[in-house]
Amino acid sequence: MNRKILFLATGLLLAGCTPAEPPREAAADAIDLIVPGDFVVTMDPDLTVIENGAVAVNDGVIIDVGTAADIESRYSARETLPRDNRVVMPGLVNGHQHAAMALLRGLADDLALMDWLNNYMFPVEVEFVDSEFVRIGTELACWEMIRGGTTTFVDMYYYPDTIAEVIERCGMRALISATVIDQRSPDAESASDSIGKGEGFIDRWQNRHPRITPIFGPHANYTLDAEQLRATREAAQKHGVAISIHVSESPFESQYSKDNYGKTSIEMLDAIGFFDGPTIAAHVVWPTATEIPILRDRSVGVIHNPSSNMKLASGVSPVAEMLAAGVRVGLGTDGAASNNDLDMWEEMRLAAFLQKVSRMDPEALPASAVLSMATSGGATAIGLGDDIGSLEKGKRADLIQVAFEDVHHVPTFDVISHLVYVTDEQDVASVIVDGAVLMREREFLTIDTGRVTSEAITLAARIQSGLEARNSGTPAPAGE
Repeated sequence: MNRKILFLATGLLLAGCTPAEPPREAAADAIDLIVPGDFVVTMDPDLTVIENGAVAVNDGVIIDVGTAADIESRYSARETLPRDNRVVMPGLVNGHQHAAMALLRGLADDLALMDWLNNYMFPVEVEFVDSEFVRIGTELACWEMIRGGTTTFVDMYYYPDTIAEVIERCGMRALISATVIDQRSPDAESASDSIGKGEGFIDRWQNRHPRITPIFGPHANYTLDAEQLRATREAAQKHGVAISIHVSESPFESQYSKDNYGKTSIEMLDAIGFFDGPTIAAHVVWPTATEIPILRDRSVGVIHNPSSNMKLASGVSPVAEMLAAGVRVGLGTDGAASNNDLDMWEEMRLAAFLQKVSRMDPEALPASAVLSMATSGGATAIGLGDDIGSLEKGKRADLIQVAFEDVHHVPTFDVISHLVYVTDEQDVASVIVDGAVLMREREFLTIDTGRVTSEAITLAARIQSGLEARNSGTPAPAGE
């Protein structure tokens, strides 16, 4: 007998799920997919939650959302996912990532941001990162993200063509940033070189694939000067694409900006016209009271990365103040080298708890607001709010089923509370992107996890050997 799910927040008592019906043969005009659940959490503007609901999907689009009885009476589907103890909701949107850095997880921990970057990450990347590294690392990250219910992410790393090819194969949706940085990097020699190569990437991928959006990724205002930042924005405007950039991430950056430009980071970027186009600003830990209105007025999408900010001791972002001011705020994990995982459920909990404890206000950033940051609000922050982020007719079919069958979901009084404060990545049962099932009842359909594991372990051993040889001053063995 199915357990009872209590949903006292709406005064409902759901006495188990109906027994599964025997499969029926789909009609010739059947739709592609029906995704049912005990609850459908739509994340529409009214935060509608449908008891015993379902989502109808055809040709990659949500064509109907309603009660399961109504949906199943109106449509015949080629596939209907299991419904028992399932909650249906939009896929999670990870607004800031360095996917391939999953291969560098745990390589350098317990360090301040600039020490971590300059003395560990940048040198290791120059020495070891190539297109093979990026392919394997991105596949590894996509496996982890799909497992945890992330359907869309914004990436910033090297070899963006390789990243795009991985995304095309694995089925996720991504904004892929061509990294721009004024130093030797794995795929460029300077800022001008990386801008030029970024333009080539955008030319190759713009409007090529519906799930892949090429953009520019200037690293920060301390690795690029004002002219290089202007040049990147001009290139982005020329191609009609957005920009993703680290902004106001650490006290170092704030002081660097004041010392070199006489302005704080956001004021400096605004003064040079950098926000004259779609901008995704990662971190934004140290905005001043005068800068927050700039973010709102320039429609900048801010991506909060609580785990990374805490681990690197970058600070606590004033998320509640930004939301209250009308800033678009989403959620991200940052890369696994500084997090050290890609679990968006963990980010939701930490985002809520940080605001509550830093403001000494338990009412700060309630569960519904955090869930929005990970779904509809996050989609808006990265410029895809019209297409994804909520379960509404006409939007792309990016959705997940979360299993509410583990002991930590017994009982469930408020489904939104449980999604934010209880659920973790192992609870995700099925993942659908653009109407295609990428994971069905925890079975991966688009990634060969055995191959990725083997390749990641082999590559990690090569990196370890190379680091040991470098640290000992002896040459690495042949082939290393």
